[in-house]
Amino acid sequence: MTLLRLPTAAHPPMPLAARLFLALLRKIRHGHLTLTTPDGAQQVFGDARDTPAAALRIHDWRACRAILRAGDIGFAEALRAQWLDAPDLTALMRLAIRNEHAVATTVHGGPLARAWYALRHRLRRNTRAGSRRNIHAHYDLGNAFYASWLDETMTYSSACFDDDTHRPLAQAQCAKYQRIIDTLALAPGMRVLEIGCGWGGFALYAARQGIHVRGLTISQEQHAWANERVRAAKLAHLVEIDLRDYRDLRTADGQYDAIVSIEMFEAVGEAWWPVYFDTLSRLLKPGARALVQSITIDDAHVERYRASSDFIREMIFPGGMLPGPQQFVQAAQQAQLDARAVFAFGRDYAQTLRLWRASFESRLDAIRALGFDDAFIRIWTLYFAYCEAAFEEGRTDVMHFVVQRANVDRDLHPRAHPRAHPH
Repeated sequence: MTLLRLPTAAHPPMPLAARLFLALLRKIRHGHLTLTTPDGAQQVFGDARDTPAAALRIHDWRACRAILRAGDIGFAEALRAQWLDAPDLTALMRLAIRNEHAVATTVHGGPLARAWYALRHRLRRNTRAGSRRNIHAHYDLGNAFYASWLDETMTYSSACFDDDTHRPLAQAQCAKYQRIIDTLALAPGMRVLEIGCGWGGFALYAARQGIHVRGLTISQEQHAWANERVRAAKLAHLVEIDLRDYRDLRTADGQYDAIVSIEMFEAVGEAWWPVYFDTLSRLLKPGARALVQSITIDDAHVERYRASSDFIREMIFPGGMLPGPQQFVQAAQQAQLDARAVFAFGRDYAQTLRLWRASFESRLDAIRALGFDDAFIRIWTLYFAYCEAAFEEGRTDVMHFVVQRANVDRDLHPRAHPRAHPH
């Protein structure tokens, strides 16, 4: 620890929580943190020559108590209350991930808070009614809100840049859609079910190639917007957008040549994974395949993750649950399905998040005009940075899993993809 500048005036004694917080910061071994305290003093923790470099300004010592109590959730609460801020939240989150073992309390919080938030998370079960509440809390913030910062495809999932970071976001989203079509060898006239269709981006893209798509959503806002897009594109003969829970589909409704599910699995909830995979099994025609794009969490961290909650599940995606890659495959196998991860592109998600955040920050006046206050904006800025850091550090990834009934010969790689395995 290096002391850079001492305050010149007398100040009240430092609270115990603050002293404990600073003691934890002294354990930083990777990169360094420049901390500015409420009295204006600056201290450097870690090796000032090492990266990543991050800075944190504490305006109110209550921030330390919040962090020690509830980890990343407490940090978010303190940021929302303006008890602290950081000039580069992504760098700060990356530093926290690199030093997680040394400063575990600042990331995960104390045992009582972990137990409390674990209970809160379990109470947000993804029953049919619970799923509608959880989805409403996030996606029904309003179409105007998402349209203000998403690209023109209205796609709210990772794009695919194929190592071209200069590729415009809309083109990268279409590249992702095309990769899905190629992986499943979709062709004109095929019938595809999309579980979790968002605002209709994939359905419209596929329909323009003559593919019939039935999209499901339980968000009323998404349903209205997607149907309007279908009508405007004059593709109603190829696209059906259904306000329906996937669990309500029956085999009698028909089977499909393929199923696509893009970043919906994270909202299923672990208790409902068997139902989800059973739905895939029942609704796929013999020999047909599904492609599930899912964010995943590093298998080594699954047990800690599932035992409590975190900032994302508390303040952004209530009821969410990421699978580990092995968990996903094992859950599919229990439903007599084969599942393979054929493509991993987590760093593309980091780039997607950087572009979303830049767009979001360029539209703050419009977002405020929609009724969202600065506290909300601070939380969403943290959300973008938090996720970007997790993908950059490999804590989370995003993968394409191809799923098929077990013991059926298949070619999971119909085309050669340059990154067909996790990087």
